[in-house]
Amino acid sequence: MRAKREYRNRERTEVAVLDALVDRAEDGMTVFELRAAVEVDIDELEDALATLKEDDLIAVDSGSETVIKPADRVVPDEPTDEDDDESFGEWLRDRLPF
Repeated sequence: MRAKREYRNRERTEVAVLDALVDRAEDGMTVFELRAAVEVDIDELEDALATLKEDDLIAVDSGSETVIKPADRVVPDEPTDEDDDESFGEWLRDRLPF
């Protein structure tokens, strides 16, 4: 599942983080899981997380293990067919190392 459309007009790493978190909205993800899912260096991930936290798009639960979850407003109410429809630009961006 992908984040709602209104949150997709952000930096590529931020969108990738939101998408990864939306896929695991109930459980959340650790920083290590996010880094593996998004496949960016730690500095870029930290910058994206800081921006998303500043914009109140993620929540951080600090318990025995720090878990990051998406804000409820980022998670779509129900899956739509457009989740499966990847634009050519998105397809190309995911496959080329820019």
